Amino acid sequence: MPPPSGGNPSPDARMKHVKARPRIRVQLGPAFAIGPGKADLLQAVAETGSISAAARRMDMSYRRAWLLLDTMNRCFREPVVDTATGGKGGGGAQITAFGKTVLKSYRAMEVRAMASMSRQLPDFSRLLRKKPPTGKVY
Repeated sequence: MPPPSGGNPSPDARMKHVKARPRIRVQLGPAFAIGPGKADLLQAVAETGSISAAARRMDMSYRRAWLLLDTMNRCFREPVVDTATGGKGGGGAQITAFGKTVLKSYRAMEVRAMASMSRQLPDFSRLLRKKPPTGKVY
C-alpha cells in the first residue's frame, strides 16, 4: 500500500536500497588485525593453498596479499598463515589451526552484528532518503 499523499515511504520501500552489511574491523594500535577483506583473503588462502592464487581470486597483487597476511601474522598471538618458499617444487601457504580459530571467531562476530543490525535497520531506514544518491559518491 503506497503511503498517503505527502507521507513517508514505508520502511519496506526504503529497505530495497539499504545494504545491511556491518563492516567490522579489529584494530591493534595503528594496524587493522582483521577486517572483511583480510578475512576473505584468509578464507581464500585456506581454499587455494596459495597466496598467489588467493590474490588472483581477489583481484589483488601478490605483494598486497602478502603484506596483508604479514600484518595479520604480526597482530595475532600466533601466525594465521604458514608459508613454504617457492622454487622448483613450488611453494604454498596454508591457514594454521590458530588462523582457522581466528577466521571462525571473526565470522561469528559478523553474524551476530548482522543479526543485531537487521533488527534495527527498519527503524534506521526511516532516516534515509527514498532513493540512493546518483553520480559519484564518496
